[in-house]
Amino acid sequence: MAARKPNILMIAIDSLLSKHMSCYGYHHQTTPHIDAFAKGGVLFENTFSPNVPTTPGYLCMLSGLDIFSTRVVALRHKGPVGKQVKTLPEILRKEGYNTTCVGGGGNLAFRGFDRMLAFSSWDGGIDGRLPKADNLNKVTVPEIERLSKSRKPWLLVLRHMDPHSPYLPPRPFDRMFYHGDECDPKNKSMEPVMNFKPFCDYFASWLPPGITDKDYVIAQYDGAVAYMDACIKVLFRQLESMGILDNTIVVINSDHGETLYDHECWFDHHGIYDVTLNVPLIIRYPKKLPAGVRIPGYNEHKDLVPTLLELAGIRTARTFDGQSLMKLVKGRKTSFESSFYITECTWMRKHGWRTPEWKLIHALEPDFHFKPEIELYNLLEDPGENRNLARKRPDIVEALEARMHAYIAKREKETGHPNPMYHQKGWCRNNPEPFTSSQEAYDTLHIGDVGAAKKMQQAAGKK
Repeated sequence: MAARKPNILMIAIDSLLSKHMSCYGYHHQTTPHIDAFAKGGVLFENTFSPNVPTTPGYLCMLSGLDIFSTRVVALRHKGPVGKQVKTLPEILRKEGYNTTCVGGGGNLAFRGFDRMLAFSSWDGGIDGRLPKADNLNKVTVPEIERLSKSRKPWLLVLRHMDPHSPYLPPRPFDRMFYHGDECDPKNKSMEPVMNFKPFCDYFASWLPPGITDKDYVIAQYDGAVAYMDACIKVLFRQLESMGILDNTIVVINSDHGETLYDHECWFDHHGIYDVTLNVPLIIRYPKKLPAGVRIPGYNEHKDLVPTLLELAGIRTARTFDGQSLMKLVKGRKTSFESSFYITECTWMRKHGWRTPEWKLIHALEPDFHFKPEIELYNLLEDPGENRNLARKRPDIVEALEARMHAYIAKREKETGHPNPMYHQKGWCRNNPEPFTSSQEAYDTLHIGDVGAAKKMQQAAGKK
């Protein structure tokens, strides 16, 4: 009798900024349980989500393909995903797996699961605080028990909504990393945030009134990460108590990072800066992976599916744009592509090219932050991407533009389809025409309150 295939638990944490995790070097201990988990597996230091936001990020993660193959780049993608794209649950179903997703909603990136389960991630708990991760566990714990009663292996994907905004972790996590006066009238750091018309109503609908200190809001984000970490420990213990932890491939990752008080993209995840592109990835499976290993080589979301299939001992005739991370783990390669194409189609429509030294960002239409069309950053000298060198180094801009367009032409030829970034009319609103000015974008785009944001997220990426 053939040995049973391993279970796969993917803990996909929306908007998780790796630099705010203690296992990735953050100065606050926000993730003690994930830190301990990482010591039993492999932590990848340079994993990237090159195509933000949620919809393309998750689809690349769950298909092993890039955006030229999926043809999905926008949060509010119009239309279905082509039949040529097969998701991980669709692949595993043919291998005898039962598959469940918790929290995927109607997003097209989560196509193909046997069961789609919902949990409350927006409704207030005690004192308006949001017990998102507890609500997820209330659905997940019995689902793990149900799946494990079958003789079939299972895939379970969790879409954690901590620490996605609103950052409202339950007490005591709300004060865990902040001990000042968040309403100090001398502190003016929240003024530009609350004066940013497209987002100000949203922030006002969930931030406590009178907040003046940006560090308080950042501490709420950190508290949400710590709260989520504590709730994830419950799932680790469940798997351990059931005796199936070591026969389960456990993945911790994220669809994208988060901009906190960075680049004027306040408390959101737009902008193709590294705080949004660089994401965590930790995999534990002691039967095939070493413990306590950190991998510095570059890799992307598209590499996850080939990795999971190899770990599970599953062969498929399908081809992927990504490759198995076991090549890095076993030392057959030191890194995958260190220079790559980056895109965003959230609140701004931009693309660019990232190398270990340079970051080029080219706006495809004016953005609502009034940024220049071309941005260039030296990532070695300016890792925070705060000094735009486009005017000083036109030679570097020209060289990176040439490399980017050569890559686009190559992928267009290989797939037989045009770059989807060029064909995203109506990517952010009903009007199909691109913005003609930053002022038009600023006056047009608007989140609204929490209720409007909830509806927007639920509609994002629907078929």
